[in-house]
Amino acid sequence: METKQTPGPGNRLERFSQRVSQWTGSSTAFGIALAFVLLWAITGPVFHFSQGWQMVINTGTTIATFLMVFLIQRAQNKEARAVQLKLNEIVAALEGASNRLVGAEELSEDELHALHERYLRLAEQVQSRHGPALKQAVSVEETTGSVPTAPPAKTRTSR
Repeated sequence: METKQTPGPGNRLERFSQRVSQWTGSSTAFGIALAFVLLWAITGPVFHFSQGWQMVINTGTTIATFLMVFLIQRAQNKEARAVQLKLNEIVAALEGASNRLVGAEELSEDELHALHERYLRLAEQVQSRHGPALKQAVSVEETTGSVPTAPPAKTRTSR
């Protein structure tokens, strides 16, 4: 599954941000940040705890935080996309698995909340003595008594 991409500005920026993201999560990066803060604190008496001395740490941490927010969000987006693709592949590969939730990440917050509530009810019914057994509870619709809005798609590829 290897694809070669031409090294454009976007690809270089992606590689750079990935390296920075990996490095900033390392023990070395933490040690450097801790040393910077300790050095700053130790130099307080030398600079008489002046406003300029305080501005150094304020400005430095503000800039670092601002940039890290974007790096963290980028890393989370990539990770979430990769996990979602892997889960979709698992659902597609399992014989008899329902594919109703493939693409659930595209649902609105309200739709996801409603779906979550339906699965909670399903779990409660499966756990109760009078509810269906785990292997009998085939779908949310069957267990909660709701009717699906569209029939499930039967799209399986042969391997």
